[in-house]
Amino acid sequence: MAAPDLRGELDSLFLQLLGDLEELEAKRAALNARVEEGWLSLAKARYAMGAKSVGPLQFASRMEPQVRVRASEAQEGLQTFRVVRADTQTPEEVGPRDAALRRRKGPAKTPEPESSAVPQDPLNWFGILVPHSLRQAQASFRDGLQLAADIASLQTRINWGRSQLRELQEEIKRLEPGAA
Repeated sequence: MAAPDLRGELDSLFLQLLGDLEELEAKRAALNARVEEGWLSLAKARYAMGAKSVGPLQFASRMEPQVRVRASEAQEGLQTFRVVRADTQTPEEVGPRDAALRRRKGPAKTPEPESSAVPQDPLNWFGILVPHSLRQAQASFRDGLQLAADIASLQTRINWGRSQLRELQEEIKRLEPGAA
């Protein structure tokens, strides 16, 4: 590839990298605002319900996640992260649960309680009528989790762009020894 073509590619990659950095800064600011809003709503809920009504003692003994973060390979080896509901299954997860054959006859075993298909809403741990501020806190942290996944994807794209930028700069230096 000729040096002018490489320089044009370098310029477009540099502009993309600057746009990604600007987007990263905006998402980080939004994440900070959502988390701060969540903590403020949680403090309001503790004030409304009482300090002992909203705390670790109300947590379920066994918690099930409502969402999961999935990493997937995108173009050119880039990883993207996305938040999915915990009850959705990927094609790899669908199928028999046991790899071994099951015995049809014999003593009946007591079935083990399986986790429910739909995770219970954690707000129900604090009662039926929870304050609106507790629901706002949950929504803020849920939005914050989505923003965190977006930030992680963007950060991997920025790291990839920086490595591509360095490779192009090295290629230009190799083709044009006098140019910096």
